[in-house]
Order: sequence, then structure tokens, then C-alpha cells
Amino acid sequence: MRKLLFILLAVPLQIMAQEVPGSVQFWNTLENHCGKSYEGVITAGGKEGDGFTGEKLLMHVRACDENEIRIPFFVGDDKSRTWVLTRGDDNLILLKHDHRLKDGSEDTVTQYGGRSPNTGLADIQFFPADQFTSNLLEHASNNVWWFTVDDTSFTYNLRRIGTDRFFSVKFDLTKIVGTPAAPWGSE
Repeated sequence: MRKLLFILLAVPLQIMAQEVPGSVQFWNTLENHCGKSYEGVITAGGKEGDGFTGEKLLMHVRACDENEIRIPFFVGDDKSRTWVLTRGDDNLILLKHDHRLKDGSEDTVTQYGGRSPNTGLADIQFFPADQFTSNLLEHASNNVWWFTVDDTSFTYNLRRIGTDRFFSVKFDLTKIVGTPAAPWGSE
């Protein structure tokens, strides 16, 4: 009887584990890093004078709410960028790039990004440019951003479809670094 009860209980748990959408697993992994900061390196697309190459690159999983994760991305002393991930009721994730000026006001080029077209996988989420992005930055209409995450690294990637534009930064999740000051526009 105990064996039958165990089997009856175990089967639904296995089914439930398989039904957790990739986006929810991805989200849960990011939440495990909340409050932590990591240093990164450019792995593709960097070139002298691009504003990134040669600078210290740092991500800080600064705020994790039930449906929003904010990850400031510091490039040297530039604290203008924050990746904002928002999870909808459908478990799809919206990525926005929140750009701020030193005084905390919004930059003229901000809030661009896109929504994941499906729940994706636990270790990767894609974000094709949305209509807002296309209206704001016509040249970015064919942008696709994606994040990957595993036990040792987190990557931020940008590909402009139809061009040679590809940019990737890889952050080492095995080495927590000191918490930076708040990004511009945050307290």
C-alpha cells in the first residue's frame, strides 16, 4: 500500500516539474543572484572606441520583485544602463533597456527592447525588438537580444539580423564582487 501511495504521489510531482515553463525556471535562477554583482568581459563585438572595450563591466542583480527584476549594467563609471525584466501573467518576459542621465532623468533613447515570443528554455531567453523600439530606433528594428544563464555564467547578447552587428558580454557567476553604488536615477 505504501508503495502504491508513493507512486501516486511521485507521478504528479514529475509531471508538475516538467510543466514548469522555461521562462519561470530562468526567472528563478536570476532571483537566486539577487543582491549580487559580477564582473564581465566582452566576448564578441568589442572594438577600440566603442565605449565598452577597456572598461570595467559590471552587472548587479539589484532588485527582484515577483514580476520585475532590475539589473544595472555598469560600463566603467557610466551607470546609465539598467536591464529591466518584467514577467507577464502568461510567463512571457519583457526586456527593456532603461537608460538614464547622471541627474536621473530618462535619456532620449530609453525603454527599448522586446518581449519573448514564447516561454523559451530555462537557460536562454530571446527578445526580438518590439514596435516601440522600431519607432524609436529604426536601425534597431531587426535587433534580437538574449540572455543565457547557467551555474557559472550569465551572458547579455545583441544581434542585429541582416548585419554583422553582434555584441556579447559574459559575466562570471562564480566570483561575486563588491556591490556598486546605485545606478543613475535610483536611490
